[in-house]
Amino acid sequence: MKSSVQKKTFLKKAEKVAFDKVHREKIKFNISRYDRAVEKGKKIYSDLSLARERAGYIKYKVINDLDKYLIEFEDNFTKNGGKVIWAADAREAIHEILKIARKNKVKKVVKSKSMTTEEVELNKNLQQIHIESLETDLGEFIVQQAGQKPYHIVTPAMHMSKEDIAALYHKKFNTDEKLTPEELTLYTRKLLRKKFVEADMGISGANFLIADIGGIAVTENEGNAMLSMSFPKIHIAIAGIEKLIPRLEDLDLYWPLLATHGTGQNMTVYNSILTGPKKAEEKDGPEEMYVILLDNGRTNILAKERQRQALSCIRCGACLNACPIYKNIGGHTYDTTYSGPIGSVITPYLKGLKDYNHLSFACTICGKCTEVCPVKIPLHELMLVNRDDAVKNGFYTYFDKKSVQVSTKFLLSRKRLDMFGGKMKNFGAGLFMEKVWGPRRELPEFAEKSFSKQWKEKFGEEND
Repeated sequence: MKSSVQKKTFLKKAEKVAFDKVHREKIKFNISRYDRAVEKGKKIYSDLSLARERAGYIKYKVINDLDKYLIEFEDNFTKNGGKVIWAADAREAIHEILKIARKNKVKKVVKSKSMTTEEVELNKNLQQIHIESLETDLGEFIVQQAGQKPYHIVTPAMHMSKEDIAALYHKKFNTDEKLTPEELTLYTRKLLRKKFVEADMGISGANFLIADIGGIAVTENEGNAMLSMSFPKIHIAIAGIEKLIPRLEDLDLYWPLLATHGTGQNMTVYNSILTGPKKAEEKDGPEEMYVILLDNGRTNILAKERQRQALSCIRCGACLNACPIYKNIGGHTYDTTYSGPIGSVITPYLKGLKDYNHLSFACTICGKCTEVCPVKIPLHELMLVNRDDAVKNGFYTYFDKKSVQVSTKFLLSRKRLDMFGGKMKNFGAGLFMEKVWGPRRELPEFAEKSFSKQWKEKFGEEND
């Protein structure tokens, strides 16, 4: 089997980005600030391990009883006047959103930060029918203006410096090239305020779906989600079917964990719970509210006995910031909505194991991702399970197969290993491994004499 186009593109991008010193300096700086904040934020816990155990247990319990909790959520949400739409894939989700937009003659949409909408490529689809769709999260707004995808699950513009952003705003809005971060933020705020008032429809994601009250929970730092959900007459929330938690009281556990692991805060600034459209006696809120429950490959993960635990993810981004691979190759190299360790585990089942199994091989198995996960997903172990699945499904090249066969044959026999001297071994390694090893690294050289030969020369045959 030939390597997939996605794998070749991934390797090409990774080779380029990993040696981009300017890029690495930006990421090193931004993640170092994150690391300091998170280290401080976690100190609010007297027993962080216990909190992680409880959070992981509850989420995994929900995943194993997902059908029950989904029905409970739908029942309670519809009782409150909301409407639930089930979408098997991205195409169905987009179809339903466009149908609502056309029915209500929507021309302008404001969006709060949502990786699920990125997953279904919502902005592109709205723009194709001439609906203005504007990101209102500052980071998302920046990458949208740059014509890029989010670089990171939590901090979309992590790869850009303040100078990069100032230059972008100068190009797009003719602002001063030397605006400070504070001035750039105020400019964006002023621009977006008008958009909130003019918008016909607001679209958000959901950090959590609360089964027992039929509500969605959204946590943020800028207030843009609150405005996107409350100003327009129509609000659509799109969420993966795995976002459920059983009870309202569970937010007491999950919101602080998400805040500390995501940004290092004790709690994010704005935390909203919506249970449906506004009631007759209420002044604020949407007149119509929809929740789109998206599958889009999640049931493929649910069907895997081991990998289904990855559906417990609360999208804090901690595993990305800890991952040595992510910190070297960056978020855009993955060419997926969900990058880093969690993306490497779930993407092969969201988008196809044949084309995306290479992501699970782009891992050192250092275990740092598992160590920092707030819901204790054994991410590095699941990478190995994915690799096993890829091999069992025959997703490897002829060269891979022969390399393993030959190396196994030699490694199982001391006589075969000692058959060739260092020069022959170095020649063979250069012939077969140099291209795989990469142009920027030197292959380590074999010693002229093997360890066993050196041992025998020093201590004799009787000590063999």
